[in-house]
Amino acid sequence: MCAAALTAQTTAQKPSQTAPPAPLLPQQFAGWQVKDAATKSADPAAADETNAPVLKEYGFQRFEKATYTRDEGRKLEIKAAAFDDASGAYGAFTYYKSPAMLNEKIGGQASSLNTRVLFYQGNILVDAVFDKLTVMSAAELRELAGLLPQPPPNARNLPPLPPYLPRQSYQKNTAKYILGPVTLDRVGSPLPSAMVDFKSGAEVVIGKYAVNAGDSTLMLISYPTPQIAIEKLRQIDAAHQVNSQPQAGVAPILEVGPFFDKRTGPIIVIAAGPLSQAEARSLLSSINYEADVTWNENTFADKKNNLANLLFNVIVLCGIVLGLSLVAGLAFGGLRILLKRLFPNRVFDRPEDMEFISLHLGDRVEQAPGRR
Repeated sequence: MCAAALTAQTTAQKPSQTAPPAPLLPQQFAGWQVKDAATKSADPAAADETNAPVLKEYGFQRFEKATYTRDEGRKLEIKAAAFDDASGAYGAFTYYKSPAMLNEKIGGQASSLNTRVLFYQGNILVDAVFDKLTVMSAAELRELAGLLPQPPPNARNLPPLPPYLPRQSYQKNTAKYILGPVTLDRVGSPLPSAMVDFKSGAEVVIGKYAVNAGDSTLMLISYPTPQIAIEKLRQIDAAHQVNSQPQAGVAPILEVGPFFDKRTGPIIVIAAGPLSQAEARSLLSSINYEADVTWNENTFADKKNNLANLLFNVIVLCGIVLGLSLVAGLAFGGLRILLKRLFPNRVFDRPEDMEFISLHLGDRVEQAPGRR
């Protein structure tokens, strides 16, 4: 019994291997206070039962819901969903955002409609519903965005694909960033999800564009390598030909009217809908892949290679050499004087070493004949 008690005590004292995650929502912000304990769940259906598969494709992690109140008797309901990285939160934001919403400056991006405000910050998507809006509502949510937990550094980068969508003729809030087949089928696409092949690492962004005959769809599909994109474009072109000339073993694509495509680097660009060749050419030509190459090269700006530091060291070296020369000269002269005093006419200035040849030219001139 004692051994069992000791084992139980040791187990109770053993620290937990995994610390619980930090709460998504704060207890208070900008005068708002949590009314009751926040509802927490790791099930995407708790956040949105209808779109739970979509949330899974975006990398859903956990969900919190809380009701806030303040002194004026006002109420604010907030839902927060955390994803694996910022790309997942951004993708979910584009999925829920509607063209009727107004853009706001809150967090990473934000949109509002009536009393609802949708925004993301880092890897967290926030859906806030006020009982009524005031001039301070946006500032209050900006303070909330600053209190949300931050993702690790390797999960903060946004996807590079959406910025490739051209701005000309773009219809506001229609861009959708997609990471899986369920989401693609729900937002509508010129291509079936099986042909996109998300298993190969594809990412998709879709936007609506206004043309003379109506609305067209521009679809960008990014693959890990240009080689994969080349093969997928060949399959897409073959499937497009099947619509007019059926071939055995090749599935046709959806009938969406005029269909144009091209490849730029690892990105396949598709323009579909009631658009002319000139309009399609304009849209396709506005998208060109630019490789972002990083070359880590020494800038030689350290202390060792600094020019000012080099000049200073040269001056110091000259001073050292001059000092050594002065010390050596004084030492040599002092030693000579000391030896002359200790050993006069024995080391220096010895008479036998100071003799020199004399021609006595003056004497010869005086003895020359005929000199008066």
